[in-house]
Amino acid sequence: METKEFLRNELKKCEDWEKEQGDLWFWEKLGRLPFKLIDKFTPEFIHKKIGVILDELGTYIQSGGRYLSSVSSLSNYYPNHNIYTLKDVESLPISIMDNAAERLSSNRKRAAALQGASTGVGGVFTLTIDIPLLLGIQLKTLQDIAICYGFDPADKKERMFIVKILQFVSSDIVGKKAILHQLSLFGSNADEPKREVVSELQGWREVVFSYRDQIGWKKLFQMIPIAGLLFGAFINRSAVNDIAEAGRMLYRKRAILARLHQDEKKPESI
Repeated sequence: METKEFLRNELKKCEDWEKEQGDLWFWEKLGRLPFKLIDKFTPEFIHKKIGVILDELGTYIQSGGRYLSSVSSLSNYYPNHNIYTLKDVESLPISIMDNAAERLSSNRKRAAALQGASTGVGGVFTLTIDIPLLLGIQLKTLQDIAICYGFDPADKKERMFIVKILQFVSSDIVGKKAILHQLSLFGSNADEPKREVVSELQGWREVVFSYRDQIGWKKLFQMIPIAGLLFGAFINRSAVNDIAEAGRMLYRKRAILARLHQDEKKPESI
């Protein structure tokens, strides 16, 4: 088991990553400028298809829907360890959890690129299929990352945490800071912060709008037949990469904090 000093150093890495999220890449800043103009030229049926995400996320929060991952797949994440339950995961070093989450992320990025390429071939005709499929890959990726760090996505609280990660990735600088504060309340022992987080999620319609603003303009390039193959592969891989990175860091931080909390309960060895 890791020492407290090691865990605190790893926790600082997670906190440093959070601070770095206060800046956007140049192309992201540039990409946010024309989305209002682009909305005017985006076909109505695409807007409606993206609007379906609202219902999908509602179903996901309530029951997990068709996206819910199974803890029984733990042995796939840890092929060289006898890991069958989330309790077994709690005894693993953080580095082993990291390796499992990174392998999972790499596999999902390849799957997203392949899926984006296949739906990008048909341009606008297959774009409406690609949007919900991409959302599904993102949700499944975050759920499986949660399992890698010992958290159960069948828990409604974890599904709300995952939706907030989706919102975090697609928010601007001001939004990221506010959402990081909300995410920090998860796992708190106080009842009041938990209720605050739940009330914030009553406005989760924002998730759909920010999700649309983030990918909508990029997806327009995918509307070009054949050329959409390249755009689709790149866009989907990039989207899943961003989600996977945020999921790994945020769940990693929670796992480290939980381990530090457990260590504090133990009597100091002489």
